[in-house]
Amino acid sequence: QVQLVESGGGLVQAGGSLRLSCAASGLSFSTYTMGWLRQAPGKEREFVARISGAGGSTYYAMSVKGRFTISRDNAKNTVYLQMNSLKPEETAVYYCAAGRGSTVLQWGYWGQGTQVTVSS
Repeated sequence: QVQLVESGGGLVQAGGSLRLSCAASGLSFSTYTMGWLRQAPGKEREFVARISGAGGSTYYAMSVKGRFTISRDNAKNTVYLQMNSLKPEETAVYYCAAGRGSTVLQWGYWGQGTQVTVSS
């Protein structure tokens, strides 16, 4: 079965950095768009970043553009999210997702999430 396993979350001070990883198994990894989404307490899940199957195309939420970088290593079936200049309001559970869709991207698989806490 498909598994997405996130790691790398933790506690960091405002202005600090973290690198999240998501290891995928059970799917043809390079054929999936991979993404990161997050959900803060009491809020809806929101999109953070995504990367195309071959890694040539990336897209970011405006709130993280210039500070976060998504990348992938198809040889390792792993996607990463480098987060710099973190803000307290970015405290959330960060989820890895795998999706497909020729016209509308649909996230078909999700990881269990990793907690990121940014202290002020």
